[in-house]
Amino acid sequence: MSVSDSGRVLPRAILAIASILSVLAASPAPAQVVLTPIPEDPVGIDSGAVSGKVLPSGVKAYFGIPYAAPPLGDLRWREPQKVEAWKGTYHADRLAPECIQVLRRHNLNHYFGEEATSENCLYLNIWASPDAKAGAKLPVVVWIYGGGFTLGSSGMAMYDGENVARKGTIFVSFNYRVGILGNLAHPELTAESPHRASGNYGLMDQVAALQWIKRNIATFGGDPDNVTITGQSAGAMSVSALEASPLAKGLFHRGFAMSLSMFDNRFKFPALPAAEKIGLDVQTALGASSLAEMRLIQADKILAIQKDCQLGCAGTIAVTPDIDGYVLPDTVPNIFAAGKQNDVATVAGFTSDESSNDLRTAANLEGYVAAARKLYGDQADRFLALYPAKTDEEAKVMGPLAAREGLVEIGTRNWALAQAKTGKAPFYMYMFSRVQPFAKDVQFFDSPQKIGAYHTSDVPYWFGTQDAFNKFRATRVWTEFDRAMSERMMDTLVAFARTGNPGTPATPWPSGIRTPRNMSSSVTIPVFARRTRRGWTSTRRRMSRPRRHGSRGTEIPQHQAGLVVPAIQLLPRRPPLTASPQRSSPPTSAPENWCWRTAPRGRSRRRRRAGPERL
Repeated sequence: MSVSDSGRVLPRAILAIASILSVLAASPAPAQVVLTPIPEDPVGIDSGAVSGKVLPSGVKAYFGIPYAAPPLGDLRWREPQKVEAWKGTYHADRLAPECIQVLRRHNLNHYFGEEATSENCLYLNIWASPDAKAGAKLPVVVWIYGGGFTLGSSGMAMYDGENVARKGTIFVSFNYRVGILGNLAHPELTAESPHRASGNYGLMDQVAALQWIKRNIATFGGDPDNVTITGQSAGAMSVSALEASPLAKGLFHRGFAMSLSMFDNRFKFPALPAAEKIGLDVQTALGASSLAEMRLIQADKILAIQKDCQLGCAGTIAVTPDIDGYVLPDTVPNIFAAGKQNDVATVAGFTSDESSNDLRTAANLEGYVAAARKLYGDQADRFLALYPAKTDEEAKVMGPLAAREGLVEIGTRNWALAQAKTGKAPFYMYMFSRVQPFAKDVQFFDSPQKIGAYHTSDVPYWFGTQDAFNKFRATRVWTEFDRAMSERMMDTLVAFARTGNPGTPATPWPSGIRTPRNMSSSVTIPVFARRTRRGWTSTRRRMSRPRRHGSRGTEIPQHQAGLVVPAIQLLPRRPPLTASPQRSSPPTSAPENWCWRTAPRGRSRRRRRAGPERL
C-alpha cells in the first residue's frame, strides 16, 4: 500500500490510474489532433464556420456536422428542428454517435468496432474529392444506411465514402432516428403536430439532411442540382419512400437502391390510426400516463420493449414507419400508380441469395414439394408447373430461384413496372451474385458464409470497403478479382451519379425501360461483364421467345460468378406467385411466369436450353 500526502491510504492500482490520467490530461487525445488540416478551411455553412481534415488519399473529410438540432427533451418525437448557429469554427474531425440502438455482438459478420450511441445523433459526414472546391459542381452521392429501421449508423466502416469520393464526387452520409424513437405514432403526437400526423421521424430526418445538402453542399464543391440518394435494405426502402414523398420533391435527382423497397409484398406499413394504437401499446408497456411522461423516460428503457430479431430476438412491440398522411400521403405503390412520385432515374437491385423461405431451405424434392404446398395451398400445382423439379438436385436449384423471384426480386420488379407505367425517367436493375471469399474456418454468430451472396454482401463492392471486414480479424481473403470488380462497380455508381446512366466503357448497361411487342411493359436487368481468358468482357444477349423455367439448366458455381448478373439479360416476368414466409395462402390471381432467354453471341440458339437463371 502507498500513502498519499493527505495521509489517507490508497491502493497502488488507484495511484497508477491517477498517474496515467495525469499524463493523458497533459497532452491532447489523438482523436482531437488534426495533423493534415484542409488549407482552404474554414468553410462557411448556414450555421457557422467548419473545418475538416485531409485523408492520406487526398480526399477532404468533414465528420460529424450537425444538420438538425439534437432531438432531446421536448424535441423527442418531433420533426427535426433547425441547428442553432455557433460562433467560431466547428472542428468536424470525428464521427458523431449513432442514433441510440442496441449494440452488436463482437462476433457478428458486420461488427466493425464500438460506436458511441446517443439520442443526440443528427449529424452528417462529407468526403470531398481531392479537387473539390466551391463552385466545382461535382456530383453528390448521399448514403442512407439500412438496419430494418431499428439499427444502423453512418459511421460503420463498411459505409466509408473515401473511395467513391476519390473518383470525383462528394459523398455524404448521415444518421437518422430508428426504432421506437424514430417511428412512434401516438394520438397525442398527432394532436400536437401542425400536420396532424405522427411517426416517420427517421424519414423526416432524411428529408432534413437532404435540405441541408441543398443549402450547403456547393460550399464543399458539390452540385445541389445533381444529388443521387442511395441506400441498402431499409435504406433502399427509404429511397423508394423518398421518391414517393412530396416533402423530398426537388431535393434529389436520382435514386440508387440496393436490396428491398416499399413495393415488396412482405412489408405492409400501418395507416396512421393503426400506428397510433401501437403507440398506445408502447405507452402502456412503459407504464407512462402521458406523452409528456414518455418523453422523460430514459432511452434504454424504451429500447428494452422494442421488438427486433436482427441481433437476436428481444422486446415485444414492433414500431415501423407508417402511412401518416404527411411524409407519405398514401402507400408508396399507390403514389406511383397515381403518377405523383418524384420522377427520377433509378437503379435498383438485389443479391442472388438474400431471399429465404421453405423453398430455399428444402433439402430434397420431397421437402421442396411440401414447401410449395405449404406456401401456395390450392395453387401449389400451378407453382410446381412454373418451377418444376423432378430430382433432389433440381429441387436444390429451383428452390433458391423461386424464393428469390417471389421475395426480393418481385419487389424490385414491382417498383420498376410502377415507374414504367406512370413515369418518364429510366429504371435500371441489377443482381449481385459474387460470393465473398471467406477465410478458412472463420466463425460468425450469423454464419453468412453458409448463405452465398447474402443480404448486404454487395455494399463493400459498391464502396470499395472490403478491408473493413479484416479490421479486427482476418475474415476474408480478398482477391484481385474482387478488387477489380469493386472498381468497376464504383465506376458505374459514379457514372450514374454524374449522368443518370450507369453505363461505362467497361460495363455497358442496357437501357432501362423497354416495351417490346407482345408485352405491356418491360424492364431489363443489366448485364455486367464476366472474366475471361482475354480479360473483362461485357456481353449483351438479345431477347428471344419466352419460355417457362425448365429443369435442364444448372448453376455456374458461385465462386466462378462474374460481376453483377454476369452474362445474362432478363426481362421481367408478369408477377409470379409470391412465396412469402409471412403468407400462408397465395394471391387470388397469379399469371403464368415467363422469362426471356437467348443464346450468347457466336453460338447457335438451337443449342440453348431453357432453364433456371444462371448466376
